[in-house]
Amino acid sequence: MAKHSNEDLFEGTKMTFGEHLEELRVVLVRGLLGLTIGVLLGMLAANSVVKFVEGPLIVALEKHFGEVAKEELHRVYPDKVPPELDTMATEHGFIFEEIFIERSELARLGTAAAEPPADSDSVDLETLLKKELPAPTIDLVKTRIWRPSRARLTTLSPHEAFMIWLKAGFVTGFILASPYIFFQIWMFVAAGLYPHEQRYVYVFLPFSLVLFLAGAALAFFFVFGPVLDFLFSFSRSMGIDPDLRISEVISFVLFMPLGFGVAFQLPLVMLLLNRIGIFSIEAYLEKWRIAILGIFVISMFLTPADPVSMLLMAVPLTALYFLGVGLCQWMPRGRNPFDEAYEP
Repeated sequence: MAKHSNEDLFEGTKMTFGEHLEELRVVLVRGLLGLTIGVLLGMLAANSVVKFVEGPLIVALEKHFGEVAKEELHRVYPDKVPPELDTMATEHGFIFEEIFIERSELARLGTAAAEPPADSDSVDLETLLKKELPAPTIDLVKTRIWRPSRARLTTLSPHEAFMIWLKAGFVTGFILASPYIFFQIWMFVAAGLYPHEQRYVYVFLPFSLVLFLAGAALAFFFVFGPVLDFLFSFSRSMGIDPDLRISEVISFVLFMPLGFGVAFQLPLVMLLLNRIGIFSIEAYLEKWRIAILGIFVISMFLTPADPVSMLLMAVPLTALYFLGVGLCQWMPRGRNPFDEAYEP
């Protein structure tokens, strides 16, 4: 039913400037109270959150050290690696080191032979003394030991772990409290919106949330692994053992999913630009090559400086670009709420 000109859509929500400030104060107090409760709950779960965030890094480190052990085994056994040793490296995450031990100590333990073995694991004493020792005073034998890989994160200061715990608790608390906080903000903002504008929020907000969570999940569960494998491959090629500090990688773990989640809003942005008349469907289809180039450039800035993460973001965004074109084509247009809003 059309409204008459003397009917005001905001008749029931009019407030003075002072009343607006009071309402804003109430919203802020409620939001801070919700955030405080969320952070307290987040502190209780901070240790579990840190363990969860460490997961992809630990897996990548174990894989890296397993590859290092396999390369060393192929160096020691160029013809064929014994299956049990390959299993130790690949399935159980063990790595080995070659060390030197005094022959007298081996004899004392009852594990040394009277003569040094003639296989590839033995060391010619004269060569060893010339290359490894400053003076020919100790009779050494090379041997091999196996141990679990050093797949762990480290800290370099006493307060570093505490700050990581605080950061994890705050981020977790904000995530837990965010629905309540956004609801309070929405109740304040919705009072100044037309009904059709409120409907847009009710329709697009769930879709936006799904896209954000899909992008963040893609980054955490499917992108971290290939990216870390690619980066650690350079450590293996240069013979460098990574010793990661959690304070240095926590931002990488947190902000990459955030970048993916924001980038996955592309279909909604395209739909908005189409509905307000900035871009037509024909323009989207005609300029798709330029759009894809822009997607790759944006992906370069939203991801670390490696081609793998850029490709893993750009390829899904390319698919989402054409999904956005489909939304513009098939999603029904709402009627202009002002075409027949009032009767003269």
